[in-house]
Amino acid sequence: MKHTSLMAFLVGAVALFSATAYAADHTLSINTALNTNDPLYKGLESFRDAVAERSKGAIEVKLFPNSQLGPDEDVLEQARAGAPVAVVVDGVRLAVFQKEFGVLGAPYLATGYTGIRKVVTSPLFEEWVKKLHDASGHQVLSFNWWQGERELWTNKPITKPEDLAGIRMRTPGAPVWVETVKAMGATPTPMPYAEVYSALQQNVIDAVEAQLPAGRGSKLFEVTKHLTKTHHINLITGLVTSAGWFDSLPAELQTILREEALKAGDVASHGTEDSLAKIEEELKAAGMTVAEPDLAPFRAATAGVYDTLGYGELRDTLQKIAAE
Repeated sequence: MKHTSLMAFLVGAVALFSATAYAADHTLSINTALNTNDPLYKGLESFRDAVAERSKGAIEVKLFPNSQLGPDEDVLEQARAGAPVAVVVDGVRLAVFQKEFGVLGAPYLATGYTGIRKVVTSPLFEEWVKKLHDASGHQVLSFNWWQGERELWTNKPITKPEDLAGIRMRTPGAPVWVETVKAMGATPTPMPYAEVYSALQQNVIDAVEAQLPAGRGSKLFEVTKHLTKTHHINLITGLVTSAGWFDSLPAELQTILREEALKAGDVASHGTEDSLAKIEEELKAAGMTVAEPDLAPFRAATAGVYDTLGYGELRDTLQKIAAE
């Protein structure tokens, strides 16, 4: 009896050790600049849980909000080197490796989540995914993580592009963002997003452009007075990991990661959609003035950005896809 119990214990211990070792060999650490209250973070939690269940524990996903693993660019470099890490990142940051991705951050490419989702799930986009994989060592798991449309947060009313003359506006430093802000009439001022709140407090900058969930999360309503809904950039982001690490996985685990990332991206994006009206009411309650200007002058002012950056023909193709 004792011998049987001992054997059962040993068999169980070996099985537990094997399962633990296998899980440890397939751990994916995901970095995001977002906080845990952001709708996209809820999507990441959904991804983590679905992958664990569907892979029967073979893949463990760990989440690191508030950029705990470092800036997005650093995590991309870690992934490029083969580390089992991933990051929620916009196409502009991938454009340095594969130019086509940069067009995803160009002005007025598509309206809302429905249109931009068609673009990032199209056969054409999947061609870009393969090119990125081969060129830079990055693997896109899915690119349907919608953070909302970017708006203007200022301390003076904005009704037309001319009102932005002389305003120093924070923007990420990539060309498509800088050219968009410049075309709208403001002076682009690149800086890390984490520095925006104090920069506004100290009058280093006059304004910022950001989507509602991010602006609410970083309390921009405490340092700006006016929200102008220009919808100038439709911020779609992707879950990007290491191509080397991804390729090392069994085919069935690769399939699980890509399919569950797409499903979770929808969870996150619909969560963003559902949050926008409530966030706007919270901003009004905090004392902000919310305005919806005529978008035609802003569209006209930024139309040349595509040609400036060599995306003219691609814009036409993608806008057709978005409208289908």
